[in-house]
Amino acid sequence: MGRIVVLGVFMADTTYRTSRQPKTGETVLGTGFDLGPGGKGSNQAVAAAKAGAEVHFISRLGRDAFAELARATWTSAGIIPEISEDPELHTGAACVIVDEASGDNAIIIAPGAAGRISVADVESRRHLIAGASVFMTQLEQPLDAAMAGLRIARAGAATTILNPAPAAPLPEGMLALCDVVTPNETEAEALTGVAVTSRASAETAARRLCEMGAGSVIVTLGEKGALYHDGAGATLVPAFNAGPVAETTGAGDAFNGGFAAALARGCSPREAVRYGCATAAISVTRRGAAASMPSLAEVEALLARA
Repeated sequence: MGRIVVLGVFMADTTYRTSRQPKTGETVLGTGFDLGPGGKGSNQAVAAAKAGAEVHFISRLGRDAFAELARATWTSAGIIPEISEDPELHTGAACVIVDEASGDNAIIIAPGAAGRISVADVESRRHLIAGASVFMTQLEQPLDAAMAGLRIARAGAATTILNPAPAAPLPEGMLALCDVVTPNETEAEALTGVAVTSRASAETAARRLCEMGAGSVIVTLGEKGALYHDGAGATLVPAFNAGPVAETTGAGDAFNGGFAAALARGCSPREAVRYGCATAAISVTRRGAAASMPSLAEVEALLARA
């Protein structure tokens, strides 16, 4: 199993459950509340570590109770933290509103200290990134830090993964640094202008991203699975049924973490996509983000039944 280095954000997720999403200006009565660990980068690191990978997580925290939650989460998952502390700002936090009828969610994030993740934070871990098997990042932290990480990883021959979430314009040259780009339907449309509503349109968007510089593309399609395009052709990997859906929070992060762990273990990209789909399928049967990530044994059991 090779080393995975993840650059990203930790968020303390405050999750509110309701019978329906509130409209603008409306107050609705909630049916439940939870406080737990989140943030795309942290969630992906947890998913990869629970899949058995050696995972180093680069981020920035404040000095507060949410930072203690972060460190406890990483200790439990077996993640090696590579953290800069910021005494001036709070640790990142998020408000997640879950519609219990559908399991869908809406999210507000306040990055706090994570908004100051810098090129210097990345450069100081150059040896870790350059020596990694897989380097993975997202768009929640400042983009110059992500670019620096991708450049170092590419120079060191690591497989580079960009999860372009939340959707945002990319700096020039970023896609060319990415061996794999993993948008969902919304993010693929934001990057390419192609509305992803079918396998054919997903393939068109993926092909366009390859033409824009990405080495390969995985468009995650929720209950339809994931479409992998290597620049020459596309493969649709179906979703797995692991049980009733509890909520979809963290499903994309579960996919990315599971996919990265499989690559680090030596799987082919197509095999790794299948592993990512199984990881995501189990995660949506549970509540929470990091708390929903399955173990290696659970994922392998689902794959064996399929």
